[in-house]
This record gives sequence, structure tokens and C-alpha cells, in this order.
Amino acid sequence: MTLPYADLVAASHAVAATRSRTAKTTLLAEVLRRADADEVGIVAAHLAGVLPQGRVGVGYRAIGAPPAPAAEATLTVQDVDRAATALAGLSGTGSAAARAQALATLLETATADEQQFLRALLVGELRHGAQDGSLVAAVAAAYDLPEALIRRGAMMAGHLGPVAEAAATGGASAVEAIGLEVGRPVRPMLAGSAPSVAEAFDETGGERIVQCKLDGIRIQVHRDGDDVRVYTRSLDDITSRVPEVVEVAGALEVRRVVLDGEAIALRPDGRPHPFQVTGARTASSGDVARLRAETPLTTYLFDVLHLDGADLVDEPQHERDATLRRIAPDHLVPSLLTGDGEEATAFFADLVAGGHEGVVVKDPETRYAAGRRGSGWIKVKPRHTFDLVVLAVEWGSGRRSGLLSNIHLGARDPGTGGFVMLGKTFKGMTDETLAWQTQRFLALETSREGHVVHVRPEQVVEIAVDGVQTSRRYPAGMALRFARVLRYRDDKTAAEADTVDAVRALHQRGSS
Repeated sequence: MTLPYADLVAASHAVAATRSRTAKTTLLAEVLRRADADEVGIVAAHLAGVLPQGRVGVGYRAIGAPPAPAAEATLTVQDVDRAATALAGLSGTGSAAARAQALATLLETATADEQQFLRALLVGELRHGAQDGSLVAAVAAAYDLPEALIRRGAMMAGHLGPVAEAAATGGASAVEAIGLEVGRPVRPMLAGSAPSVAEAFDETGGERIVQCKLDGIRIQVHRDGDDVRVYTRSLDDITSRVPEVVEVAGALEVRRVVLDGEAIALRPDGRPHPFQVTGARTASSGDVARLRAETPLTTYLFDVLHLDGADLVDEPQHERDATLRRIAPDHLVPSLLTGDGEEATAFFADLVAGGHEGVVVKDPETRYAAGRRGSGWIKVKPRHTFDLVVLAVEWGSGRRSGLLSNIHLGARDPGTGGFVMLGKTFKGMTDETLAWQTQRFLALETSREGHVVHVRPEQVVEIAVDGVQTSRRYPAGMALRFARVLRYRDDKTAAEADTVDAVRALHQRGSS
């Protein structure tokens, strides 16, 4: 018998109500076991905040005024999956009206709790404390399999849904069979961070590969014969928007390849445009020929995960680098191999002077660990920065009257799935920024309290700080020191914001 959707939603609420990782794992494992084998993948995906169908064209505006909820719970997991499939399949003339009707039909069948869950799931903003760690552990516990096996499967599949289904139907052998598949994006490997090149060298030890950190958009390029697909950091398919990247991949003398890199808009003098320029170009699905002429993209590559039938993710970094230099010598990020920290620091300074973000220091023996941060890759920027989430905004005064100005900043708390406020800032905002954020945050408004507008916690903003100081004003006991806005990050979700532990680590370094 198919699992009632109310059971999945109840598990989500129970997970959100506890801080215990063990309790979260137990709750999630129990609901997975109650699901039929053919729907376990759907359950795992939904609990992870992912739709197996990908984006289905539903935004906040479409779900802003849901229909009256159902009095009784009748929805099943299969019902919701069929509805999501139908939504994903709508396109062309009349699709907006058809999508609105299909969405209304789904939501009017849902109870109030189910509506709340579905609305967050459909727009990709589900946060209930069931992060990857808990779900990996839950799948492993539900089917008595090693966590490492489940984690690797998720790395290759992109999300946990297919892994849970394989574990339920075929056990360890089925999970082991999930490998890198050209054309299906894998989770990108992520970098840890250090405040200086010297400290990054201390983290890894020995000789290092020091690569330029570009301020573009992360791309994962899959080529299978003449077919090329390009995916973003969040695994969205942007192939049609980046013909320059497609042409670079198509010109390589290979048959099948998976590449990791960046696409970036450069000025005529070779310096990078501000990130917003690259972001706007790659986000637009308009007249691509015109956009390309106005804002051409340059492709840089820094890793190769597969080549002509051979997976390379388990090969050491230096071997992957050698392979990449052989197949794509004209598209490599600037890099340096050195064991000399002073030489690396000078390289870093030259790159920053050239307008780039900084460097990524890589251990030559590192294997590609998709979706995870670690000491194998360490990014270094020329300042302390955090990607935080805007929790509220205050109306400005004087020259800023009528505009939303001072933003309240929060770091992600993995234990609760919520956010911890660390300070406010109105620094670094241009007139254009103020106008944009006024429109943006009014659209996200949830309530008002005097001059403060509370908003849904989904907008990520990159903040530079001089440090973190002790403060009794905020619940974490810390406050950002001289915070200023660098840019808004539309390429990141709130679930990817920096954690309160990352902020605390900077605070502790400053206090030691």
C-alpha cells in the first residue's frame, strides 16, 4: 500500500522538532521503511527537499494564495509524484494557465500541513533539519548498509532518491552499481576556506596546486559524442544559454568527457566583469545570439571526472590535472605547482590585482569528493567573507526614505535547520542596490513590526567583515564587525549559506 503523504509530512515536522542527529536518523529511517520499494526514492528525494522531476515551473507568486485546504488527509506519495510529473511536462502556449489549474488541484486535495510542506518543496525552499548527513545515515540504517556506500551513491546520482530506491530494491550491489553517467550531473566538489595562503598550505602540507579562483558561475560539462550538456552548481541544465561553452567542449578531441570549470564574462582587457554581469548573462533564456554578442563568456576548466569510458573521480588530483592539460590546454585556469608559500602568496596577490577572487589551494593527492567540503581543496580570498541570509530589512531614513535599507543577517544553523542572527548592515549599497532590494524584499515580506519588514529567509548575500566580536546582543554570542555588502548571490540557495560554526571559527581565531 502506498505511503500516505501525511506520514512523510509528519516525519518532516518531527525531524524539525529535534536537534538530535540520532533522533533525526531514526525518524527518517522509519518513514523510509514504511514506504513501498517503488516509492522510496520519491520519499527520500522529497525529504531532502528535491523533486525527482527537477524544477517544475512553480514560483512563490504561483503559490502565494493557496486554495482552502482539505479537512482530511487523502494524498499519497504517488499522487504527489504524478502531480509533479504533470507540472514538469507543461510548456508552450497556455501552459501558465494549465500549471495554475494543476497546482490548485493538487493543493486543494492537501491538508493545511501538507500544503505548507508542498509549497516549500515546489519552490525549493524546504528546510526542516534533514540535511544530507541525516538522510545518508537514515538510508544506511533503513537498509543496513554502510554510510560510505550510500554517500558515494548520492555523489554519483546527484541526490539521494535513486540511491534509496536502489538500496530498497537491490541492496548493496544495486547501490554499488550507481556510477558516474555521462549526461547525468554529479554533485560538485566544494572547497573549505582559509583566511590566508599560508594557512591553506598548513592545512594540506607539502607541494600544492594553486589555482585561480574565478568569480564566474560553476559549470559541469558533459559530452557524449556530439551531444553536449552544461549544468550549474545546483545541477540545473543551462546548455541553451551558454553556446560558447558547448563549442569549447565540442571542439575537444575526445568522444566522452565530464569536465568541471567556470564560465565568466571578461572585459576587453581581460579583467572579469562583476559577478552580476556573468550571472545575468547565464540566467537569461532570451535572445542568446544577442546576449552572446553583448556579453561573451569565456570557458575555464579545472578538473576532469571522466574521459572516453574511464571514470577519473578516484584518481589523484595531479593525475586528473595532467589529463586535463593534455585534452584542453587552451582552456585551463591559471595555476601554479609549488611548495613555497611565499611564491604562492605572490601568485595570489597578482590574481587579486587582476580582479579575480583569489585562489584554491589543492592537495595533489586529493580524490574528487563530490558534494563535500574538506581539506583537499581550500579557497583563499583577500578578506573575510560569508554568504549569509537576509532575515529582515528596515526602512531607511533621510536620503534613503522610502527604501528598504538596513538588512538583518543570519547564518545557517544545521542543528535546527533555521538561521541565527549575527548583525545588521546598510554599508556597501549603491542606489541601484537599494532600489533592487526594496522590490525584492517586499516580494518576500511575511510580516511587519514597526519599521522592520520580516522576510522569508531565502535571499543569500555575500558579506565582507573585518572580524567577528563577542556580543550579548545576539543569541550566538557573536556579532559581525564592520559588515558590508559585496553582492547578492542569486546563484546560491539559503541551504548553501555559511553556517554559524563557520562564523564561530573566525571568532575563535580572532580571540586566540
